[in-house]
Amino acid sequence: MDQFTLNLLFVGASFALYIGIAVWARAGSTSEFYAAGRGVHPVTNGMATAADWMSAASFISMAGLIAFTGYDNSSYLMGWTGGYVLLALLLAPYLRKFGKFTVSEFIGDRFYSGTARMVAVICLLVASITYVIGQMQGVGIAFGRFLEIDAFWGLLIGACVVFAYAVFGGMKGVTYTQVAQYCVLITAYTIPAVFISLQLTGNPIPAMGLFGSTESGEPLLAKLNQIVTDLGFAEYTAAHGSTLNMVLFTLSLMIGTAGLPHVIMRFFTVPKVSDARWSAGWTLVFIALLYLTAPAVGAMARLNISELMWPNGTSGEAVSVEAIESDPEYAWMATWQKTGLLDWEDKNGDGQIQYYNDANAELQERAAANGWEGNELTNFNRDILVLANPEIANLPGWVIGLVAAGGLAAALSTAAGLLLAISSAVSHDLLKGQLTPNMSEKNELLAARISMAAAIVVAVLLGLNPPGFAAQTVALAFGLAAASIFPALMMGIFSTRINNVGAVAGMLAGLVVTLLYIFLHKGWFFIPDTNSFTDDNPLLGPIKSTSFGAIGAMVNFAVAYVVAGMTKETPQEIKDLVESVRIPRGAGAAAADH
Repeated sequence: MDQFTLNLLFVGASFALYIGIAVWARAGSTSEFYAAGRGVHPVTNGMATAADWMSAASFISMAGLIAFTGYDNSSYLMGWTGGYVLLALLLAPYLRKFGKFTVSEFIGDRFYSGTARMVAVICLLVASITYVIGQMQGVGIAFGRFLEIDAFWGLLIGACVVFAYAVFGGMKGVTYTQVAQYCVLITAYTIPAVFISLQLTGNPIPAMGLFGSTESGEPLLAKLNQIVTDLGFAEYTAAHGSTLNMVLFTLSLMIGTAGLPHVIMRFFTVPKVSDARWSAGWTLVFIALLYLTAPAVGAMARLNISELMWPNGTSGEAVSVEAIESDPEYAWMATWQKTGLLDWEDKNGDGQIQYYNDANAELQERAAANGWEGNELTNFNRDILVLANPEIANLPGWVIGLVAAGGLAAALSTAAGLLLAISSAVSHDLLKGQLTPNMSEKNELLAARISMAAAIVVAVLLGLNPPGFAAQTVALAFGLAAASIFPALMMGIFSTRINNVGAVAGMLAGLVVTLLYIFLHKGWFFIPDTNSFTDDNPLLGPIKSTSFGAIGAMVNFAVAYVVAGMTKETPQEIKDLVESVRIPRGAGAAAADH
């Protein structure tokens, strides 16, 4: 059976499972659509949340960014896992005890203001739509490769699939679909990693193989360091970027995690407050299975790619064009070339493809002596690395098909969760909560599904020209959530001093300054070539656009406290409400449903 047919079988079988579950668990009420009827077991919810969380950025993009940068991009791992600790300790149980459907509803009630709820909806929509762009980007890449079509058509096909099962199922359908998707994606991620770790180090546990030795007895990381520095790239295990930027970036990812509406919504689906805390704990366990493997996947893939491009060693001759075109070991390159995400060019006509860092001054002498005219691996999109990894390592066809299904499961599960957050913000918070309070439940569900469809269209249009790789685009969304939503939630739970005016001013200030900083570096509304700065040459010293969310959060806190201090004090009944949410007494019986 050829690889294309195998891919279709794996992807088709997994999709049939997801859509079948969505139909079986179809939401019939607003409670089931928004919160799955509040009857999800903590372990089930933990698995669903992990799938919701481990998006295209985690599955497809993160290992690629680590592979081509090394230690500096380990902050993705630290930020995203650390954020769940914050979420479990500081937010999840209190928000569940408050007993609302959405983040915006909590902010509106806590800050006794329809305006605060509206501003929260705006912040949520901006962060969630930015996040969906990254997911649709991953969907396009995955579909493009495994249907062997251009990534543009892959993006359109993926959008239709997301629409099919997210719109019909609501939170109830998505919850059980995501449990299935977690099982698919974690299996698809770990099996190739185990194979490759065994190939390179003889150790079946990738995280241990990373610090093990190759067949020659040389430590794997030492060998990788030697190869990449020989080719003019930065040392893999050393820090090269600004420490300040790395700290701000990690902090931005952490507090962005704790402020992401589509993740917080998952904790509204459990029966009791204590279950919310247990759900967060189980989520960390399920996430750790992938995150402990990702650094090994990145390092081993980088080693395999470097050795494929230089089969005779870095001091010998590079791979020949003939080998790329005829050797089955290099067949993956021609397949990925069809997607437009991988390309090469024999610039000097010597019949070989030299892969090296042509921007490295120390390598110029060697390049001139050998007649090289620049790096000839002209395009290697970081987002293809995990999906291409089994092919690069020459693993069996069924493993490649499994990874196809896993990559799509990761992207689609998070896209569905985000679309639910967007639809609930529009239908429940904006329409039902503010504009048309007498709307029937049937019309509210219809509005939720229409707004979800509209969000998919926007995400597809913006996903055609994303502001970075999938993980980088997602990092921007985290920054926006960190700057706008997280401070409002923290102050809403732990400070009776912040009033409605302070909360609104803080959210707007954090959102606006962060959006401006991102647009100045990534282009206005992510339109290419409209930027004034780049992340290689940022506006504020070493602080990149992906790290600015932490600064935006500080602005939010500062503005909220200053404005609250200058305006009318929080009413006593709201202070009492805040105290009742924080006190554990009676936490077993959460606030009743609507």
